[in-house]
Amino acid sequence: MGAAIRLLLLPLMAVAFCGHGASGRSHFHKKAPHGGGGRRGGGGKGGSAVSPPAFPPPPPPPTGIVPSDPATPVQAPAPPTGNVPSDPATPVQPAEPCVFDVRAYGAVGDGATDDTQAFREAWRAACAAESAVLLVPSDGSFTITTTTFSGPCKPGLVFQVDGLLMPPDGPDCWPASDNRRQWLVFSNLDGMTLRGAGTIEGNGENWWNLPCKPHRGPNGSTLRGPCDSPTLVRFFMSRNLVVEGLRVENSPEFHFRFDGCSDVRVDGLYISSPANSPNTDGIHVENTERVAIHNSRISNGREVLLSEVNKNCLGVGDDCISIGTGSYDVDIQNVTCSHGHGISIGSLGVHNSQACVADVRVRNVVIRESDNGLRIKTWQGGTGAVSGVAFDGVLMENVRNCIIVDQYYCLDKRCMNQSTAVRVADVSYANVRGTYDVRSAPIHFACSDTVPCTNITMAEVELLPASGELVDDPFCWSAYGLQQTPTIPPVTCLQEGLPEGLLDDPDLKCR
Repeated sequence: MGAAIRLLLLPLMAVAFCGHGASGRSHFHKKAPHGGGGRRGGGGKGGSAVSPPAFPPPPPPPTGIVPSDPATPVQAPAPPTGNVPSDPATPVQPAEPCVFDVRAYGAVGDGATDDTQAFREAWRAACAAESAVLLVPSDGSFTITTTTFSGPCKPGLVFQVDGLLMPPDGPDCWPASDNRRQWLVFSNLDGMTLRGAGTIEGNGENWWNLPCKPHRGPNGSTLRGPCDSPTLVRFFMSRNLVVEGLRVENSPEFHFRFDGCSDVRVDGLYISSPANSPNTDGIHVENTERVAIHNSRISNGREVLLSEVNKNCLGVGDDCISIGTGSYDVDIQNVTCSHGHGISIGSLGVHNSQACVADVRVRNVVIRESDNGLRIKTWQGGTGAVSGVAFDGVLMENVRNCIIVDQYYCLDKRCMNQSTAVRVADVSYANVRGTYDVRSAPIHFACSDTVPCTNITMAEVELLPASGELVDDPFCWSAYGLQQTPTIPPVTCLQEGLPEGLLDDPDLKCR
């Protein structure tokens, strides 16, 4: 019977560590001492292994009758009481994650020390462990330079930002050897999560003042702005991504960019940059499919003091969310956009390129104090199509151009007229309500003579002036569609039917 008891105890003595057999994966990485403030502590990246729990020795066999006595019937051991791991009613507990604290790899977190190498070493270790958490602790401010965190990695990887994470302070502090077009890059990953209760701070102000691109300055003036400025966080050629819970501020250029990705979920972000920050799109999606952007607040062009920016000028940070070519199945819900350029599809077709966007849904969205609301913008000379776009349940608050389709998009007003354009078709606006800035007509459809906009539908659209008199002359040019219900203001300029020959042009078709 003693042998049987020992057999029952064997499964309990198999203690699982963090991972299975890979070096460094059976360690819980604790905060390492800094040794008087030095950046790299000896042996800092190790951490100590968790010892298995001690079990008492098995009890001695009972005296008297023993199983070896041939006259004694062998008694089967009593089954254990309660739930056992093999019991289907017992929930399976997930494995504890491996935690890789960047301080254990030498990160200082004082806001001044370059902690790049510590982050890279922590990433390499976390990438090799299943269910790993790379931890940026809450009690530190960590500065790192341009870094690509690349895979493939083991499943379940989490990059947890609970503290402050930031790049060097402006172009003068940027290492000459580093890429000036991007800062944090996550590449070739499957099933990664970026989350946390902390902040990613972009330190973008000195980038915004570079003499490269016009943007608004104090008192309505025009200043030059950034070119060759870094995107703050970029995901590239990755899938099954989750980005949630973070606060992200003051990017030199785009705050988030998704390129060549699929199955992306963005949830619960707060993104913020001031009115004098040019080209600081909140979230940009390009060549990416199956994207959900939910429950987030984006204020790229937030209000600042009257002494800093003329109160008569709306914020011009840039698009709240921008959708570029190659984007399919994009779902935007419960998002608030403030003080920027609203939600944009485009710009598309620049330099006579082909552009395709399809199946975009925007629902339960608030857009306030913005230059634009819902915008589709394409360059002349492009090919391809934007189709299957639905805007439903949108509230506008003092928005200058609430609904706009512009197939004549041009940055400097010197663009030549061309005979081709990206087609815009099957766009619906339903339950779009609120107020507009009377300096512009609230509805504007400027479509191509050769490639008109088709099948635009409008239902339950009610837009009233935030102040002043009603502007009741929406603009339509080469725009085909219908009002399914009466609108305010009335959109009587939409043409009925379809133009002849448009559907036969192969250049206007996408997948």
